[in-house]
Amino acid sequence: MTFACGIDFGTSNSSVGVCDADGPRLLPVQDGATSIPTALFFSFDDHSTTFGDEALGRYFAREPGRYLRAIKSVLGTRLFEEGTRVRHKRHSFGDIIAAFLRFLRSAAGETLGELPTHVVIGRPAFFVDDDPAADAAAQHQLEAAARTAGFSNIAFQFEPIAAALDYERSVAAEEIALVADIGGGTSDFSVVRVSPERARSSDRRKDILGFTGVHIGGTDFDRQLALARVMPALGLGSRLKRKGLHAPAWYFHDLATWHRINFLYAPKVLAEVRGVLRDSAEPEKIERLSRVLQQHKGHELLAAVEAAKIELSGSDLVALHSGVVAVDLEVRRAELEAAVADSLQRLHSRIEDVQRMAGLAPGAVSAVFLTGGATRMPCVRECIASAVPDAKLIVGDAFGSVATGLALDAGKRFGER
Repeated sequence: MTFACGIDFGTSNSSVGVCDADGPRLLPVQDGATSIPTALFFSFDDHSTTFGDEALGRYFAREPGRYLRAIKSVLGTRLFEEGTRVRHKRHSFGDIIAAFLRFLRSAAGETLGELPTHVVIGRPAFFVDDDPAADAAAQHQLEAAARTAGFSNIAFQFEPIAAALDYERSVAAEEIALVADIGGGTSDFSVVRVSPERARSSDRRKDILGFTGVHIGGTDFDRQLALARVMPALGLGSRLKRKGLHAPAWYFHDLATWHRINFLYAPKVLAEVRGVLRDSAEPEKIERLSRVLQQHKGHELLAAVEAAKIELSGSDLVALHSGVVAVDLEVRRAELEAAVADSLQRLHSRIEDVQRMAGLAPGAVSAVFLTGGATRMPCVRECIASAVPDAKLIVGDAFGSVATGLALDAGKRFGER
């Protein structure tokens, strides 16, 4: 028997699905949860490596160790080749990603009774914008990591196409749908012809009328909100004693970027920040930055920003809760919307692009299927709706639609033999 699964390896969250005679289903990955944070924690106490919610819990329990998140974002970049240091050992990102995929494979095996050997892995329309060579390298790196994790037969499917396969299960007649998958690291859009009859076909290439994507997602919204609302309190834009000079901006941009935070803890950087503190005309702000870096609280700070972003989906004003920065901050929804406005405009343009690629007349798209955690943000939904004003918005499983579609694809490609 061939055990095949679909894996949605996301920037923020990951899931596993399988498809059998009863249809597709998501598998429990950790403590019954079918979606877990794409995170790892290397413990300095017992030298173990933990994943998902357990990694998150150990980090926030302030156990000594190294926390990694958004590891998908390094695929196809120079950071992938550089690797990262954990205490006295340098780890390659290929091995780190393989370890996370191995954890997902083992979790699936516990439910299935045998480790899956075949897999369809989701991939964004573009791992890297406007760089086909880097994009191809990213898929090759992910494939190599999956092979290291123990998979022998590996295929890829575009994440918005996978989400379309999930949506198609609910349609009663043929229609043209736009699938908007706004995840943690990328936003992908596909225009697909769906119907109950077409769902039975194993070759759907002619039904994919167009697809595109851009490297914008929930982690970018975290970064933009942090830069606009939090980093000024830590010294972004603050004056130095020398007239006309300001504190270097790159510290704050890295601190607001999930996969770059750990690089700020290097002794060389900490020494540089102490030098900036001596030269600062606003030392109380740089002192806050220094304290965050010395105590390795960058992820905790950005997690508070992320939590505020999520809470603003249901409120117009929220308090940014973080004991790391000794200032009280409130964030308004309007401030979040202003911070992400440029990104939303880029999303709007990509939706217009994919409709042109598909050669569609105005109003041809009858439904928009939303998936990915960032589609919960009201401003994101409004952006999408404004680009396809005549279509109905249908909300899918934010963290499960892609994995479900990948499981359907895996079932068709590999089946159970």
